[in-house]
Order: sequence, then structure tokens, then C-alpha cells
Amino acid sequence: MSIEKRGDGTVGKALDVLNEVAEIGSPVRFSSLLKSSVYPKATLYRLLQTLSNQGMLSYNRETQTYQLGLKLVRMAHSAWRQSSLAPIAQPFLDQLSDEVGETVHLAQFDNGQVLYVDKRNPSSPIEMYSQAGKIGPAYCTGVGKAMMAFLDEETKSKVISQQSFYPFTDSTITTEKKLRKELIEIKTQGIAFDRQEHEAKIICISCPILSSKGRVFGGLSITSSIEIHSLKSLEVFKPQLLKTAILIGQEADSWNFPEELN
Repeated sequence: MSIEKRGDGTVGKALDVLNEVAEIGSPVRFSSLLKSSVYPKATLYRLLQTLSNQGMLSYNRETQTYQLGLKLVRMAHSAWRQSSLAPIAQPFLDQLSDEVGETVHLAQFDNGQVLYVDKRNPSSPIEMYSQAGKIGPAYCTGVGKAMMAFLDEETKSKVISQQSFYPFTDSTITTEKKLRKELIEIKTQGIAFDRQEHEAKIICISCPILSSKGRVFGGLSITSSIEIHSLKSLEVFKPQLLKTAILIGQEADSWNFPEELN
């Protein structure tokens, strides 16, 4: 487990532990957490007790395991309503998905990465990594690149510095220089493509969702497979994609979203 902010005291430590339990994705024993924790046994136990007492974690005495608590679920739902584009974008996503018959993704930035906040599948969905609530890399996804291209230079540089440039496929962009070159093209064209950069056979066309002042609210994509579409055939959806992004942006303009999610 990495500690990003060592000056955050007890609260920061507790959040680190909470995040580790969340990333494991299943009930976990104290002994397993201790093996990967940077904290001493006594400190880790105290943090787990505090999180459990506050309802952020749930402890099962029979299996002696910890998992995320229901209080955290309630907070997540509240955050989804207050800070996510998903509630107001819902009717627009439904319409776009019906029109194009392909998978539609809605995403926002979270610490320089892509957070998928909603997804619409066609009647015969394609198996792929992304789903609502998952985090994906920004540098090799259509929505990530589309959002990055429209950030101000200072924020863009910060987000780029947070990218790993890991080569997921033979098509993955693996250098900052190549990424910046593509981001310039994306801003000129208004759209971005995923050319099998994150997952083999998966392609998409994407665009940013912007406020009236050009602030990046999120990203929108239409995703398919090379077995169904080519990049050229996906580009036929550009007018509908851009229209939907504009409608969501106009609706979001009147909402009070957090200033930055990156």
C-alpha cells in the first residue's frame, strides 16, 4: 500500500486502510492486511477498530474478516447524487444508447484517472473492463484522452504526471510526448479514439462534456468491438455523440459540482 499524503495524520492513515480494504474487493482477515500494510500491528488494529466503530467497515466475528460497511454505502450514494454527472445524464445516455445500439460510457476524473460513473449496454453487450464504479487509466482510454485534451495546461500537466504509461496492448501510448501530440489533435477535432489501447479488440469514439465556460465536467464515449465496427464506422456517430455531450453539459451548468476531481 502506498501512502500519498503522509501529513494527513490519523484521518489520512484511516483512509489509507479503508482504501486498501476496498481495493481487495472481498472480506479480508487482519493477518492478510497486516502483510501488505505499512503500519505496525497495533496501529493497524486501532485504525480498523475506529473504522468499524464508525460504521465505515463491518467486522464478521464468525469469519474474522473486515469488509466495507453500510454507512460507507450510504455515503457513496450521497456522493453519487451530489458529485456525479450520472443522475442528470441518465435520460441523455438512455436516448443515445437507443439511437446507436452500442455501449455508452459516462466518466469523470478521479485523481488523474478515469472513473466510470454510468454505463449503458446494448441488447448484446460486449465483454469489457469498464463498468460503473471502476477506475481506468486516462492515457489509453477514449474518455480519458478526450477529457485531458480540454484541461487547462497546469491541470493537464498534473494529470499527465499521474499516468503510468503501462503498455496494456501493442497500441498503447507509452510516452508523454506521443500523448501530448495526440491531445493537440483531439482538441482540434473535438473527439478522441481508443484504438485498442487499453483492451485488445475494443475501440471507441469519445468527447468531453464541457460547461459553458469550457470547464471539463466529464467524458462520453460510444464503445464497440473491431468485430462489429471500425474506427471509421464509429465516426458516423460523432454528431449524436457531440449533441448528447452538449445537452448534458448544459444541464450540468446549473448544478454545483466540485471544482476539481483530478
